[in-house]
Amino acid sequence: MEQTVQKNATAELLNAIYKNVKMASDALLNLMPKVKDENLKNDMTVQLSVYEGFASRAAKLLAEEGAKPEEEGMMTKISSKMGMAMNTMRDSTTSHLAEMIIEGSTMGVNDILKQIREAERRQVTGEPLHLAQHLCEYEEKRVEDMKKYLQ
Repeated sequence: MEQTVQKNATAELLNAIYKNVKMASDALLNLMPKVKDENLKNDMTVQLSVYEGFASRAAKLLAEEGAKPEEEGMMTKISSKMGMAMNTMRDSTTSHLAEMIIEGSTMGVNDILKQIREAERRQVTGEPLHLAQHLCEYEEKRVEDMKKYLQ
């Protein structure tokens, strides 16, 4: 029984990681056509690649747990895409796009931190927990890196 609970907690954490980076990737892909600054575009491209690595690792660990990665619901994706479209319609400057990325990354950090705390409470250990912590650290670094584009 206890092993099943821990296995479920591990799968929940890995799914949270997967959803987090997939939503972040979708957001960056939606913003990419609006980006005029080549440095920002390059940074976003690197970020997409790193997110894909996180998603791939989470999916592999989920498979080892006998689970499959879950995507966010279609309504969540559509709502996010429409919100970004409206937001960039008013202002698509480099500074504003960087601000949007910072806000998204900050939300991602908050979400994954909650998941980490819950996983620790449920005694999840090992690579799934380390992956979540690494994602959190990466997102915090991205927030700092994006600040150079603010004006």
